[in-house]
Amino acid sequence: MILIAQGPNSTESWRRPLPGAGTVVIGREAGAWAVPWEPFLGRRHVEVFLDGERLKGRRVAAAANPVFRGGKPVEAFELEPGEAFVIGRTVFTLANPSTRTFSPTGSGYGDRVLVESRTVMHHELDGMAFRDAPHRLDVLSKLPDVISSATDDTDLFARLTDMLLAGVRRADAVALVTARAGGAAGDPPVPASAATVKVLHWDRRFVAEGAFEPSRRLIVEACDRQKQTVLHVWSRQQEAPRAAEPFTMRGGIDWAFCTPVHGEGCPGWGIYVAGGFDGVDAQTLLAPWDGNELRDDLKFAELVADILGALRQVQVFRERQGVFRRFFSPGVMSLLSGHEGPRALEPRETDITVLFCDLRGFSRTVEEADDLLAVLNRVSTALGVMTQNILQYRGAIADFLGDAALGFWGWPLSHPGKAEDACRAALGIRAAFEGIARDPKHPLSGFRVGIGIASGRAVAGGIGPPEQVKITVFGPVVNLASRLQDMTKLLRVPILIDEATAAAVRAHTSPDVARVRRLAKVKPYGLETPIEVAELIPPAGPEQVLSNEDVAAYETALDAFLSEDWNEAYKLLHQVPPDDRGKDMLTEFILKYNRTPPTDWNGVIPLGSKG
Repeated sequence: MILIAQGPNSTESWRRPLPGAGTVVIGREAGAWAVPWEPFLGRRHVEVFLDGERLKGRRVAAAANPVFRGGKPVEAFELEPGEAFVIGRTVFTLANPSTRTFSPTGSGYGDRVLVESRTVMHHELDGMAFRDAPHRLDVLSKLPDVISSATDDTDLFARLTDMLLAGVRRADAVALVTARAGGAAGDPPVPASAATVKVLHWDRRFVAEGAFEPSRRLIVEACDRQKQTVLHVWSRQQEAPRAAEPFTMRGGIDWAFCTPVHGEGCPGWGIYVAGGFDGVDAQTLLAPWDGNELRDDLKFAELVADILGALRQVQVFRERQGVFRRFFSPGVMSLLSGHEGPRALEPRETDITVLFCDLRGFSRTVEEADDLLAVLNRVSTALGVMTQNILQYRGAIADFLGDAALGFWGWPLSHPGKAEDACRAALGIRAAFEGIARDPKHPLSGFRVGIGIASGRAVAGGIGPPEQVKITVFGPVVNLASRLQDMTKLLRVPILIDEATAAAVRAHTSPDVARVRRLAKVKPYGLETPIEVAELIPPAGPEQVLSNEDVAAYETALDAFLSEDWNEAYKLLHQVPPDDRGKDMLTEFILKYNRTPPTDWNGVIPLGSKG
């Protein structure tokens, strides 16, 4: 069901589909349901809702002027389709839009014969001045606000049809349409009757009976095939339509044109405008452009289409940037916003540093939770802490894997300090969760993190269509970062880094920013090649368990361990504070073999599980 508002002037009208559920407020300042031309309408004047096919309504108590039904003022009313209520000089009519917009078979209707089909090239209208320029430009000036203030596409379509009716005074009806005939390049054209054509929204200048039936062939020709404005003019002669040219057009319409709207923000859209001769001979409508009666209307529709396509494209870019901002730092966003943006997203092999951060305590929390949505919100907050630190230190987000985040550095911009920035981000995440642990009332209390960082070659880039780009990174270095994150459980430390990352931090990062402690040489579960792992720890300070002397004592113990002097290693390990969990694995391994290296000892500690 739809509600049609018609003021005293032909340009003062709108047609709105009524929602199946909920109440609609009509007034002078009611958004999509505003009636700005009616001076007797209050800011919020009438509340209406559908009850089946009946419209029920009542006057809002604050509304000063009456609502008339059947010529009498009423406080409440009910309407059947075709009935109306009046406020001031505006008539509000309930209509049933169940009449068809296209024939179900694509066969012809009515008695019209197409006498002219003209494709209008864009350049044909260039340089032509409007004969009623003030009015046209006044209407066009409202278009940016129409687009930006629309709450959704349905609201946008309704506002656009109102504006088009105001701008094209000759039009009896306008519509926003889409067409998609499909088929691959080089294939025979798909018949218009087989094309997918939809009317997004339509409206008439005056309330009229009968269906609005735009020409399917005209829409397909303009929006899908020619991608240019196409004008059709029909004859009023009482001739049967040719079977080979089934135009689905009737309803007092003599001419129509369709102008495509270009741009990915308006996929397949078109502006459809139709009207009658009104005493003008068809040949006058087809005269050369310098005197053509439809010239200004075509030019106006082209301008609306150009502005609409451009502004919708800006909206698409802004939405895309909003998505990317959640995954890229401001420096990378500047690159992606420039003309090199599409090329910058192309996948390529490069040197990167990968950070894999996993949330601990999540599985247990889910098992014990009565409210899973609350748990999900807590996890989202935790992922936000991870993301904030990764982006703060110029990283990018590759993915969220359940309760884990995957960040990386070195793409799409070259990043010489990638390993150091990744470590700063990791320490920031660790500090945030340590601070949370001291506040039992914090929503993330009880959660901890394990972080693995690795540096090396990988392929990074965007995959998928432009509107659905997914940033991905893959290669052995990604697997290694994930393994290191798993190993933090076995080695009982928050952050593990590989040898390449450790070397970069030692060479380029001050101990006042980050410190590195070699932990052991291990053989991870399921891998054949041993790796040397190190712990990333914050700078020395009163709140830190390990002083610089403690780190030196541990690494001296590790050297003794690797040189098979396990008695000395055991003594040195006891110089490390007992609260340090990082020394436990080495101590336990020494005790397991009674402080005596096995005969086949090669300095590598095998890890019996992933963690």
